[in-house]
Amino acid sequence: MGEPVAQSLNQSLNSPLNPPSDQQTLQLLQPGTLWEKTVARSQQALACGALHPIPTDFAYLEQGGMQFLVRILANLARKEAAKQQVQQTSPTGTVNPFLPYETDLFVADLSETHLCLLNKYNVVDHHLLIITRDFEEQETLLNQRDFAALWTCLCEIDGLGFYNSGKTAGASQRHKHLQLVPLPLLPNGEKIPVEPLLNEIAWQTDTEIGPIGQATALPFRHGLIRLSETDSPAAADHLLQAYSLLLRQLDLYDPAVSTHSPLGAYNLLVTRQWMLVVPRSQEQYQSISINSLGFAGTLFVRDPEQFQRLQSIGPMTLLQQVAMPR
Repeated sequence: MGEPVAQSLNQSLNSPLNPPSDQQTLQLLQPGTLWEKTVARSQQALACGALHPIPTDFAYLEQGGMQFLVRILANLARKEAAKQQVQQTSPTGTVNPFLPYETDLFVADLSETHLCLLNKYNVVDHHLLIITRDFEEQETLLNQRDFAALWTCLCEIDGLGFYNSGKTAGASQRHKHLQLVPLPLLPNGEKIPVEPLLNEIAWQTDTEIGPIGQATALPFRHGLIRLSETDSPAAADHLLQAYSLLLRQLDLYDPAVSTHSPLGAYNLLVTRQWMLVVPRSQEQYQSISINSLGFAGTLFVRDPEQFQRLQSIGPMTLLQQVAMPR
């Protein structure tokens, strides 16, 4: 089942590569240099004022067997005010900071179709954006080129890759971009808060890519696949196949209906070991917004009042409200 779905996605989405718009020869990332480039560019961008880290306080909340890290943003107003000043627009007429991108945030050319930037308003240090060179809608299905760019970064940096499929899933920009944050996510050194829950799995089927199942402790609809083929040269193809298998299992993909767009919003989380997809029902609950990082176990609130509201709701209950029922 998985191979035809992956082939369908691949064939429908992998049109001929578009060369860089400036027609210059790209200096593609040399293996083993991404972390060094990321650190160096971060220092330069901070020095020239291009990078604007958002200070946060943090606290821990526990529910459903998971310890959530909650960051309380101290200067979100600066980010929102800056958005209003951006004049660049995409072909659809919406604000687009990626066309053209700020050269002071540029980290590396990953391929002819993707490049890597620093997240201008970062909460986590060395937060990378993996963007398409030409404009594509954030809600379109991911393709082999997207996964090739993501895997290039994951091979260089042990991190959490993620994708917010449209506004309902927490995306703030329409220009297609994946993201990567280095591990560990928690100050105490724990890599990803949700990972302990992913060890107790009700496996449903086995595939060449890895077994597919659901974590028994997660009280919302999701699909998980253990990745067993990511060391091969065809890692991007394996990721595409894993992605297509999960979308089909969760009723998010049907080529008879659409070959370019999913059938609903979702969050995608990817590490070197596993892939998780969570269908979404709404972007926020009681004004608290959730993106992919929420399902990894790290949440963001705007102020102490929202934190108190989150305490009252419960972080796992919050995720349950914005996801789909099991």
